[in-house]
Amino acid sequence: MIVSAEEFARLRKSDDPSEYGRAANEEAAERVWLEMIENFPDLRQWVAHNKTVPISVLEYLSNDDNSQVRSAVAEKRKLTPVLFEKLACDPDASVRGRVANNKKCSSEALALLVEDKEAFVREPAKKQIEERNRAL
Repeated sequence: MIVSAEEFARLRKSDDPSEYGRAANEEAAERVWLEMIENFPDLRQWVAHNKTVPISVLEYLSNDDNSQVRSAVAEKRKLTPVLFEKLACDPDASVRGRVANNKKCSSEALALLVEDKEAFVREPAKKQIEERNRAL
């Protein structure tokens, strides 16, 4: 378990694959994630990439000013339908594109994305809806 923001930062910046892997896969308390966001703003997107980061932290990061951080959140498969819908309405098309390509995207979010002005957002959303309809 990662016990501090400093430990996560050290692991994430390490050249050792086993330490780097710990940053991607090990759990930390919610307070550690929030300290990371506060004290190491350049590593916010890597908090989102962690496999165990809680939904509450992802919700917080979904409001980040940096579209790369929101894009990292949009790739997460464990998002709630509400969070998928929020990110499907993001002002940045790259974030919406990540939502459209997320295989766990909610049907409600996909319904929004098929109307997107950007083809690289619209087309994967349409494809997912078609695939889901065929599977029924």
